[in-house]
Amino acid sequence: MQPISLQNLSICFQLLMFSCQTQGENQPSPNFNQYVRDQGAMTDQLSRRQIREYQLYSRTSGKHVQVNGKRITATAEDGNKFAKLIVETDTFGSRVRIKGAESEKYICMSKRGKLVGKVSPGPARAGSGCRAPLHPQPRAPSPPALTLPLLLSQPNGKSKDCIFTEIVLENNYTAFQNARYEGWYMAFTRRGRPRKASRSRQNQREAHFIKRLYRGQLPFPNNAERQKQFEFVGSSSPTRRTKRTRAPRPLT
Repeated sequence: MQPISLQNLSICFQLLMFSCQTQGENQPSPNFNQYVRDQGAMTDQLSRRQIREYQLYSRTSGKHVQVNGKRITATAEDGNKFAKLIVETDTFGSRVRIKGAESEKYICMSKRGKLVGKVSPGPARAGSGCRAPLHPQPRAPSPPALTLPLLLSQPNGKSKDCIFTEIVLENNYTAFQNARYEGWYMAFTRRGRPRKASRSRQNQREAHFIKRLYRGQLPFPNNAERQKQFEFVGSSSPTRRTKRTRAPRPLT
Protein backbone atom coordinates (compact mmCIF):
# COMPACT_ATOMS: atom_id res chain seq x y z
CA MET A 1 0.00 0.00 0.00
CA GLN A 2 1.53 3.27 -1.12
CA PRO A 3 1.50 6.15 1.36
CA ILE A 4 -0.63 9.20 0.45
CA SER A 5 1.50 12.17 -0.37
CA LEU A 6 1.01 15.60 1.17
CA GLN A 7 0.17 17.07 -2.21
CA ASN A 8 -2.71 14.64 -2.69
CA LEU A 9 -4.05 15.47 0.76
CA SER A 10 -4.07 19.18 -0.01
CA ILE A 11 -5.88 18.57 -3.31
CA CYS A 12 -8.54 16.47 -1.58
CA PHE A 13 -9.01 19.12 1.11
CA GLN A 14 -9.46 21.87 -1.51
CA LEU A 15 -12.01 19.78 -3.39
CA LEU A 16 -13.94 19.19 -0.17
CA MET A 17 -14.02 22.91 0.68
CA PHE A 18 -15.10 23.77 -2.85
CA SER A 19 -18.01 21.29 -2.72
CA CYS A 20 -19.18 22.65 0.66
CA GLN A 21 -19.04 26.20 -0.65
CA THR A 22 -21.06 25.39 -3.75
CA GLN A 23 -23.72 23.64 -1.65
CA GLY A 24 -24.05 26.70 0.59
CA GLU A 25 -24.44 28.99 -2.41
CA ASN A 26 -27.18 26.84 -3.94
CA GLN A 27 -29.33 26.95 -0.79
CA PRO A 28 -31.47 30.12 -0.65
CA SER A 29 -31.17 32.34 2.41
CA PRO A 30 -34.26 32.45 4.67
CA ASN A 31 -36.65 35.32 4.00
CA PHE A 32 -37.71 36.56 7.43
CA ASN A 33 -39.85 39.38 6.00
CA GLN A 34 -42.04 36.86 4.21
CA TYR A 35 -42.27 34.80 7.39
CA VAL A 36 -43.45 37.83 9.37
CA ARG A 37 -46.07 38.64 6.70
CA ASP A 38 -47.35 35.07 6.70
CA GLN A 39 -47.59 34.93 10.49
CA GLY A 40 -49.28 38.33 10.60
CA ALA A 41 -52.04 37.05 8.33
CA MET A 42 -52.81 34.14 10.68
CA THR A 43 -54.64 34.14 13.99
CA ASP A 44 -52.19 33.82 16.86
CA GLN A 45 -53.37 31.21 19.37
CA LEU A 46 -50.26 31.19 21.57
CA SER A 47 -49.34 34.78 22.41
CA ARG A 48 -51.05 36.73 25.15
CA ARG A 49 -53.72 39.03 23.76
CA GLN A 50 -53.61 42.76 24.40
CA ILE A 51 -56.89 44.49 25.22
CA ARG A 52 -57.31 48.24 24.88
CA GLU A 53 -60.27 50.53 25.55
CA TYR A 54 -60.79 53.74 23.64
CA GLN A 55 -63.13 55.65 21.32
CA LEU A 56 -62.90 56.09 17.56
CA TYR A 57 -63.46 59.66 16.38
CA SER A 58 -64.68 59.91 12.80
CA ARG A 59 -63.07 62.62 10.71
CA THR A 60 -66.14 63.23 8.53
CA SER A 61 -69.04 63.09 11.00
CA GLY A 62 -67.21 64.71 13.92
CA LYS A 63 -68.71 62.07 16.24
CA HIS A 64 -67.61 58.75 17.67
CA VAL A 65 -68.25 55.23 16.40
CA GLN A 66 -70.86 53.39 18.44
CA VAL A 67 -72.06 49.77 18.48
CA ASN A 68 -75.76 49.80 19.32
CA GLY A 69 -76.87 46.23 18.78
CA LYS A 70 -76.44 45.26 15.14
CA ARG A 71 -76.37 48.90 14.09
CA ILE A 72 -72.99 50.57 13.62
CA THR A 73 -72.95 54.37 13.29
CA ALA A 74 -70.62 57.30 13.95
CA THR A 75 -73.07 59.60 15.73
CA ALA A 76 -72.14 59.16 19.41
CA GLU A 77 -71.02 62.03 21.60
CA ASP A 78 -67.88 61.94 23.70
CA GLY A 79 -68.46 59.68 26.70
CA ASN A 80 -71.46 57.80 25.31
CA LYS A 81 -71.71 54.32 26.77
CA PHE A 82 -72.13 52.78 23.30
CA ALA A 83 -68.99 54.58 22.06
CA LYS A 84 -66.69 52.73 24.45
CA LEU A 85 -64.87 50.11 22.39
CA ILE A 86 -62.82 47.11 23.48
CA VAL A 87 -60.06 46.38 20.96
CA GLU A 88 -58.51 42.90 21.10
CA THR A 89 -55.37 41.92 19.22
CA ASP A 90 -55.74 38.95 16.87
CA THR A 91 -52.06 38.54 15.93
CA PHE A 92 -48.72 39.93 17.04
CA GLY A 93 -49.06 42.39 14.17
CA SER A 94 -51.73 45.06 13.68
CA ARG A 95 -54.83 42.89 13.22
CA VAL A 96 -57.53 43.64 15.80
CA ARG A 97 -61.13 42.82 16.67
CA ILE A 98 -63.34 45.73 17.79
CA LYS A 99 -66.17 45.07 20.23
CA GLY A 100 -68.68 47.41 21.85
CA ALA A 101 -68.29 47.42 25.63
CA GLU A 102 -72.02 47.97 26.26
CA SER A 103 -73.57 45.79 23.54
CA GLU A 104 -70.78 43.15 23.56
CA LYS A 105 -71.01 42.83 19.78
CA TYR A 106 -68.14 42.91 17.33
CA ILE A 107 -67.89 45.24 14.35
CA CYS A 108 -67.97 42.99 11.27
CA MET A 109 -68.33 43.47 7.53
CA SER A 110 -70.75 41.58 5.35
CA LYS A 111 -70.05 40.38 1.82
CA ARG A 112 -71.99 43.39 0.55
CA GLY A 113 -69.65 45.79 2.33
CA LYS A 114 -72.04 46.72 5.14
CA LEU A 115 -70.95 47.12 8.76
CA VAL A 116 -72.96 44.96 11.18
CA GLY A 117 -72.67 43.91 14.80
CA LYS A 118 -72.15 40.22 15.59
CA VAL A 119 -71.94 38.29 18.84
CA SER A 120 -69.06 35.94 19.52
CA PRO A 121 -70.51 32.76 21.10
CA GLY A 122 -68.36 31.60 24.01
CA PRO A 123 -67.96 28.10 25.47
CA ALA A 124 -70.45 26.82 28.00
CA ARG A 125 -69.51 27.61 31.56
CA ALA A 126 -68.92 24.71 33.88
CA GLY A 127 -70.88 24.62 37.11
CA SER A 128 -73.48 27.14 36.04
CA GLY A 129 -76.16 25.49 38.17
CA CYS A 130 -77.96 23.67 35.34
CA ARG A 131 -77.89 19.92 35.82
CA ALA A 132 -78.73 17.32 33.25
CA PRO A 133 -81.93 15.33 33.94
CA LEU A 134 -81.58 11.83 35.30
CA HIS A 135 -83.80 10.38 32.59
CA PRO A 136 -83.29 12.46 29.48
CA GLN A 137 -86.07 12.34 26.94
CA PRO A 138 -85.16 11.12 23.45
CA ARG A 139 -84.99 13.83 20.84
CA ALA A 140 -85.93 13.61 17.22
CA PRO A 141 -82.84 13.23 15.02
CA SER A 142 -82.10 16.29 12.94
CA PRO A 143 -81.16 15.91 9.28
CA PRO A 144 -77.35 15.78 9.00
CA ALA A 145 -77.31 17.57 5.67
CA LEU A 146 -78.58 20.82 7.26
CA THR A 147 -76.57 20.74 10.49
CA LEU A 148 -73.14 21.57 9.07
CA PRO A 149 -74.22 24.50 6.84
CA LEU A 150 -76.18 26.00 9.72
CA LEU A 151 -73.18 25.85 12.02
CA LEU A 152 -70.92 27.40 9.42
CA SER A 153 -73.36 30.21 8.67
CA GLN A 154 -73.77 31.30 12.28
CA PRO A 155 -72.42 34.78 13.04
CA ASN A 156 -69.15 34.58 14.90
CA GLY A 157 -67.14 37.53 16.21
CA LYS A 158 -63.94 35.55 15.73
CA SER A 159 -64.46 35.03 12.00
CA LYS A 160 -62.22 36.76 9.49
CA ASP A 161 -64.87 39.30 8.46
CA CYS A 162 -64.73 40.70 12.03
CA ILE A 163 -60.96 41.27 11.93
CA PHE A 164 -59.50 44.60 10.81
CA THR A 165 -55.95 45.69 10.09
CA GLU A 166 -54.85 48.96 11.69
CA ILE A 167 -53.03 51.21 9.22
CA VAL A 168 -51.43 54.38 10.61
CA LEU A 169 -51.43 57.00 7.86
CA GLU A 170 -48.98 59.82 7.22
CA ASN A 171 -51.47 62.42 8.53
CA ASN A 172 -51.57 60.56 11.91
CA TYR A 173 -55.07 59.22 11.24
CA THR A 174 -55.84 55.51 11.46
CA ALA A 175 -57.63 53.42 8.83
CA PHE A 176 -59.16 49.99 9.39
CA GLN A 177 -59.02 47.53 6.49
CA ASN A 178 -61.04 44.33 6.65
CA ALA A 179 -58.96 41.14 6.78
CA ARG A 180 -61.28 39.08 4.57
CA TYR A 181 -62.11 41.71 1.95
CA GLU A 182 -58.80 43.33 1.05
CA GLY A 183 -59.17 46.95 -0.03
CA TRP A 184 -62.44 47.44 1.89
CA TYR A 185 -62.24 49.94 4.75
CA MET A 186 -64.49 50.93 7.60
CA ALA A 187 -65.91 54.31 6.58
CA PHE A 188 -68.77 56.64 7.52
CA THR A 189 -70.55 59.53 5.83
CA ARG A 190 -71.00 63.04 7.19
CA ARG A 191 -74.26 62.01 8.81
CA GLY A 192 -72.53 59.13 10.57
CA ARG A 193 -74.00 56.38 8.43
CA PRO A 194 -71.80 53.48 7.29
CA ARG A 195 -70.38 53.97 3.82
CA LYS A 196 -70.33 51.03 1.41
CA ALA A 197 -66.94 49.40 1.81
CA SER A 198 -66.49 48.68 -1.90
CA ARG A 199 -66.48 52.44 -2.52
CA SER A 200 -64.10 53.29 0.32
CA ARG A 201 -60.43 54.05 -0.18
CA GLN A 202 -57.53 54.52 2.19
CA ASN A 203 -56.94 58.17 1.24
CA GLN A 204 -60.59 59.22 1.73
CA ARG A 205 -61.66 61.26 4.73
CA GLU A 206 -64.54 58.86 5.38
CA ALA A 207 -62.05 56.12 6.36
CA HIS A 208 -59.94 58.23 8.76
CA PHE A 209 -60.26 57.89 12.53
CA ILE A 210 -58.57 59.17 15.69
CA LYS A 211 -58.19 57.07 18.83
CA ARG A 212 -59.41 58.88 21.92
CA LEU A 213 -59.54 57.86 25.55
CA TYR A 214 -62.99 57.17 26.95
CA ARG A 215 -64.23 60.08 29.03
CA GLY A 216 -64.80 59.16 32.66
CA GLN A 217 -62.73 58.01 35.60
CA LEU A 218 -59.13 57.96 34.48
CA PRO A 219 -56.87 55.15 35.66
CA PHE A 220 -54.19 55.73 38.27
CA PRO A 221 -52.01 57.85 38.27
CA ASN A 222 -54.05 60.04 35.89
CA ASN A 223 -57.18 60.38 38.01
CA ALA A 224 -58.37 63.78 39.17
CA GLU A 225 -57.46 63.28 42.84
CA ARG A 226 -53.91 62.35 41.92
CA GLN A 227 -53.51 65.36 39.65
CA LYS A 228 -54.54 67.78 42.39
CA GLN A 229 -51.34 67.00 44.26
CA PHE A 230 -49.28 68.35 41.36
CA GLU A 231 -51.16 71.57 40.69
CA PHE A 232 -49.06 74.73 40.72
CA VAL A 233 -50.31 77.80 42.59
CA GLY A 234 -49.37 81.06 40.92
CA SER A 235 -48.67 84.21 42.95
CA SER A 236 -50.53 87.39 42.15
CA SER A 237 -47.80 89.88 43.12
CA PRO A 238 -44.28 89.56 41.64
CA THR A 239 -41.38 88.97 44.02
CA ARG A 240 -38.05 90.81 44.11
CA ARG A 241 -36.36 88.12 42.04
CA THR A 242 -38.94 88.35 39.28
CA LYS A 243 -38.52 92.11 39.20
CA ARG A 244 -34.78 91.69 38.69
CA THR A 245 -35.10 89.14 35.92
CA ARG A 246 -37.68 91.04 33.92
CA ALA A 247 -36.53 92.09 30.49
CA PRO A 248 -35.98 95.79 30.04
CA ARG A 249 -38.59 97.64 28.10
CA PRO A 250 -37.53 98.94 24.69
CA LEU A 251 -36.88 102.66 24.50
CA THR A 252 -39.37 104.61 22.46
